[in-house]
Amino acid sequence: MKASEIRNMTVPEVEHKLLDIKEQLFKLRAEITTGRIERPNRFCSLRRDIARCYTILKEKNSEGH
Repeated sequence: MKASEIRNMTVPEVEHKLLDIKEQLFKLRAEITTGRIERPNRFCSLRRDIARCYTILKEKNSEGH
């Protein structure tokens, strides 16, 4: 997911997307432990998406103050 896509979302949408990504990461970790992971590079991209969401949420919150 690109940062520009996240910036076009509202704060509640970004928070909801963040929860979805965290859920995907949880499921991916479960796949890793069972040994049936298909795309190991997905782990890194999900972590980066989480970081992007947190960064943009922080930007949006500082603009409101």
